[in-house]
Amino acid sequence: MVSENVLNDAGSVAAIILGAGKGTRMKSDLPKVMMPVCGKPMVKHIIETLSNMGIQKIVTVVSSDGELVKNEVAPYPTVVQEQQLGTGHAVNCAQSLLRDFKGPVLVVFGDTPLITAQTFQKTIDKINEGFAVVVLGFKPLDPARYGRLVMNGDELAEIVEFKDATEEQKLINFCNSGCMGFDGRYLFDILNRIGNENADHEYYLTDAVKIARQRGLKCTAIVGNSKEIASANTREELALLEEFYEDRKNW
Repeated sequence: MVSENVLNDAGSVAAIILGAGKGTRMKSDLPKVMMPVCGKPMVKHIIETLSNMGIQKIVTVVSSDGELVKNEVAPYPTVVQEQQLGTGHAVNCAQSLLRDFKGPVLVVFGDTPLITAQTFQKTIDKINEGFAVVVLGFKPLDPARYGRLVMNGDELAEIVEFKDATEEQKLINFCNSGCMGFDGRYLFDILNRIGNENADHEYYLTDAVKIARQRGLKCTAIVGNSKEIASANTREELALLEEFYEDRKNW
C-alpha cells in the first residue's frame, strides 16, 4: 500500500525514514516520531535536513494507523508496514516505490532527528566510492551493550551484537547507530535475502552487511558524533535530545 505513484527514475539520492514505531515508552498516544524536539516532531527535523540537501525522493515507512505521520511528512510519500517484522522488513516495505532507483539510498530511523547534512553527505560519498553498504557508527565513552562494528582496514567485516560478542570484540568502542546507506542497485536484492531465523523471527537490517559481503560487495562504516546519532525511546531521552539540539552549534 503506497500513497503515491512509484518513484522509478534513477537519479541522485533517496532516503527511507523508518517511522512505524509506537510511542508506548513515551507514555503517549502519539507515534514516537511525532514526539517534539524543540517544538518540532522528530521526523520533521529529518525531513528538513534531507530536503535542504536537495534530496527529493524521501519515503517514510508508517504503521497501519500512521495517518499523523503521513500528514506530517506530506507531500513526500509513505508506505505502510502492516506488521512489525523487524528493521529489515520495514526498509523492504519501500521497495514498491524505490525498486528501480539506482543511486545512493539513506536509511534513517525516525527517532534520530539530529543527524547532520554533513554526516549524510559522508555516507553518500562512501557509496559513490564503491561501497554497497555504509553503516553510521559512533564512539561512545561507554560502549555498553551497543552492537560493535568490526573493521578490517577501511572495510566493515561484520556487525556483532553485544550478546554475541567475544570478550575481545566487547573491547571495541566503534558502535552501530542503526542508520545506514546503500547502493540502490543492490539494496532490495540484499534485503530480499535477509532471513528471520532468530529468536524473535524478525528480519534484521544489520544482517545486510553479512549478505553483502557474501555477494562480494564492499561494506564500510563512518564515524558520527555521539550526540547527533542519539535517539529517544523515553521522555528522559527526549529531553536529552533537546539539550543536544540546542548545543549543535558547538559540535
